Amino acid sequence: MLKEIVMGIHALIAIGLIAVVLLQSGKSAGLSGAIAGGAETFFGKKKGLDTFLSKVTVVLAVVFGLLSLILTVW
Repeated sequence: MLKEIVMGIHALIAIGLIAVVLLQSGKSAGLSGAIAGGAETFFGKKKGLDTFLSKVTVVLAVVFGLLSLILTVW
C-alpha cells in the first residue's frame, strides 16, 4: 500500500519536472550562446521567472532522484 503511494508521488514529480523544464526559456545554441549565457549568469542578468523555475527544477530533480533510489532499494 505504501509503495503504491510512493510510486504515485514519484509519477507526479516526474510529470512536474517535465512541465517545469518545458516552461523554461530556451538558451542560445552554439559557442556564442555558451559564452553569452555564461556572461549573463556571471553578471547576474538571470532574474525573475527563470530563476524561480531553475530552483524548482533543482528541487524536483533531487526529490525525483531520491525517490528513485528509495524505490530501487525497496
